[in-house]
Amino acid sequence: MPQGKLKVKTQLPKNVKNKKDAKKGPAISKRANCPIQPKKKKLEESQKIKQNLTKALNKAVEEEMRSRAYEGTKKLSKAEEAVVAHSHNATQQSSST
Repeated sequence: MPQGKLKVKTQLPKNVKNKKDAKKGPAISKRANCPIQPKKKKLEESQKIKQNLTKALNKAVEEEMRSRAYEGTKKLSKAEEAVVAHSHNATQQSSST
């Protein structure tokens, strides 16, 4: 059993209008004449630049290591020798015909 009186909820008179809550606008207002550009394209470009830079650096380091190892004479890898031999054979066949 509850002790004491129960609280009665009060109601406003019917002739008093309730105030409508002001609608909140968006947190960030976007302007139509200044849209935000997507980031993906910029990230792809920077990744491509980094990749090209890495390739160039690796190639330069490899050239330097080869020149030090073989004392100035450049030795080709097996794959590079195969490419040179193939191109050499192709030029001989085209010139003989």
